Order: sequence, then C-alpha cells, then structure tokens
Amino acid sequence: MLKILLPVDGSENSDRAARHLIGLAGHCGAMDIHVVNVQPPFLYIEVLLKPRQEVIDAWTHKAGKDAARSACALLDAAGDPYTLELVEGEIAETLVRYAERKQCDVIVMGTRGMGTVANLVLGSMATKVLHLANMPVILVK
Repeated sequence: MLKILLPVDGSENSDRAARHLIGLAGHCGAMDIHVVNVQPPFLYIEVLLKPRQEVIDAWTHKAGKDAARSACALLDAAGDPYTLELVEGEIAETLVRYAERKQCDVIVMGTRGMGTVANLVLGSMATKVLHLANMPVILVK
C-alpha cells in the first residue's frame, strides 16, 4: 500500500494537489493518505497577549481544521479514506519529519500556498520540502 503525505493549507493549490492525488488513486490502488496541516508557532500573539496554552492550542486546532476543510471534503466526496493530523512547528521541517516518522513513500503538495508575496517574504515551502525530503515529492501546479 502506497503511503502518501498530503500537506494542506486551505489554498487552491493544496486543493489541486488533493484532486491530483484523487486522480492517482485510480492508477495506484490502495493508498494510506495522511492529510497534514502545520501551523507555525504563535510567536507574536504570545508576546502581545500572553494567552494560556489552552487558548493557543484551541487557536491552532481551529486554524488547522479550517485549512484542511476543503481538501478533506474533496477526499470525502471521492470516497478516499485518510488520516488528518494537525501539528504545530516550522512548516517544511515538520512536514518532512512527519513523512519520515510515518515512513511515507511520497509527498504530494501544491507549489504555492499563501501566495506570491508571502513566498517572497517567507521562502517557498514547496522548495524547502523538496530540498529536505529524502523521498519523492510531487509538486502540483
């Protein structure tokens, strides 16, 4: 069974990656799909508001669920089972560590998430994942 990591962020590009993965299901047979959303740490909010850890966890969980909603709906509609994981950390590094820990065979992800301006400021997550991963990465435009 092919084990696949599908990083999602709620963008149209991550939805395209989900649709591409659904299309692969007809050719690859059974797949073990891991849908993962990584939320970066709440550094600025912690400094300004000093919320309790439970509040930070609730914000992170809600943001992750919101970001995964559309890709999960696509997989549900296609009847493709998956596991949803919501995690916090540095995005590219966390995704690659997750893929290694779960022994994923491939990562399928969109080429851009937040948009062109964010990619210029933050660097491309897809490029970082591509460089860090020791397994194949399929980038979907």
